[in-house]
Amino acid sequence: MGHNLNYNEKTGRYSFFSVKEKAWHNLGQVVTDYPTSQEAIKHAGLDYEVVKSPLFTNSIETLQATTDLTAGEPVTVPNYFANVRSDNNTVLGVVGKDYHIVQNRDAFAFFDAIVGGEDGILYETAGALGNGERIFITAKLPDYIRVGNGDDVTEKYIFLTTSHDGSGSITAAFTPVRIVCRNTLNAALKNMTNVVRIKHTSGAKQRLENAHKVMGMANTLSSQLENIFNEWATVRVKDEEVKKLIQLALCPNKETYDLLKKGAEDELSTAFKNMVEDAFAYAMVNDTQQMDTTKGTLFGAYNAVTGYYQNVRKYKDEEAKLQSIVMGGTAQTRAQKAFELCSGFAKNDSGVFTLN
Repeated sequence: MGHNLNYNEKTGRYSFFSVKEKAWHNLGQVVTDYPTSQEAIKHAGLDYEVVKSPLFTNSIETLQATTDLTAGEPVTVPNYFANVRSDNNTVLGVVGKDYHIVQNRDAFAFFDAIVGGEDGILYETAGALGNGERIFITAKLPDYIRVGNGDDVTEKYIFLTTSHDGSGSITAAFTPVRIVCRNTLNAALKNMTNVVRIKHTSGAKQRLENAHKVMGMANTLSSQLENIFNEWATVRVKDEEVKKLIQLALCPNKETYDLLKKGAEDELSTAFKNMVEDAFAYAMVNDTQQMDTTKGTLFGAYNAVTGYYQNVRKYKDEEAKLQSIVMGGTAQTRAQKAFELCSGFAKNDSGVFTLN
């Protein structure tokens, strides 16, 4: 069979679902309405757990003495485990001791973290291949979710694929392709943009839940936060004040702060000055902002700091970017500082950033 879909003998169903359109050689379940993540997991036959089980082999003496692999005392294979599907005891692959399982339900946590509630993510397709060792999920974003620097993603899909056999990282990305067969899965993998790869290591689940932020997807803002940002978008700020906010928000240490306080900009490190210039340049270009006409506003100044770390700064890899932006790293602390500075500016009648 060329489809490679997992067939579940217990349920008598193929592990695949699709909204409205028949797909994948007309196999799997077709549903008329967009399901919740819990429904999608069941429709796609992904409602199984994966467990790490010890590996055993026969002793050398037994192996040398007989071809009967069931004879003799079993010996534990150190530092390696079998990933076993708990519903039918199928071995999906062999992994090392540091490998952390990301359950199928955890993979959906990435999508559900983007937006919760009734009007959430639109699950399009999902399924499992082989014995269930590889899974994939594709979804559409609701129209009100903004992505990165304003790219039109209404006809793009967001997808995630991961494996339980130790063969690769968890991969999340945008693609123009709706995954409906193995060919389109391969096409999606070739046409990925804004890719995040997460290794199956400790903390993978939390990284997965936060990965959408690294991909530039803004959550629906709480009404309170949205009101604040809308207000900031109406507050005009002079270029020199924007630059000052950026300097203060990006300030790495007391030495740099003291130089800023003295006005000794010539003595600032080249690395710091370059960072400020890059963020300032980001603030000065309208089409890199997530809201219209924010150039020269307080929101534009705030967004310069968050946008610099998200879209400008270079990272060693996606893990490092994730750590910085959403796992309590530098970018997260700088964004919080920028928020505090802007809040102070909005309350300050003089409309000037002051060094306290």
